[in-house]
Amino acid sequence: MKFDKILKQAQKMQADMARIQEELARERVEGMAGGGMVKATVNGQGDLVAVHLEKEVVNPEDTDMLEDLIVAAVSDAVRKSRDLAGERMGSVTGGMGFPGMM
Repeated sequence: MKFDKILKQAQKMQADMARIQEELARERVEGMAGGGMVKATVNGQGDLVAVHLEKEVVNPEDTDMLEDLIVAAVSDAVRKSRDLAGERMGSVTGGMGFPGMM
């Protein structure tokens, strides 16, 4: 394969990856804990964008439980976000892992 062809393929891959990153910024995934009492929404780049708490789960006498539920919901959402990003980027990279990518 000639160098110019390799360079064009690399440029296309770079453009595709940038497009996917932009799309991922608009995607939303939701993680839950406590049977859905705590929900966290994360974008496809792993940024936390929202947290929703059902009133019944807010107990001033037991903030430790609420903190644990929030961490669990956010962790679930971040995991789903990473899976989504890996799936989308894998379609461009052919499954090759690149450092610094989700």
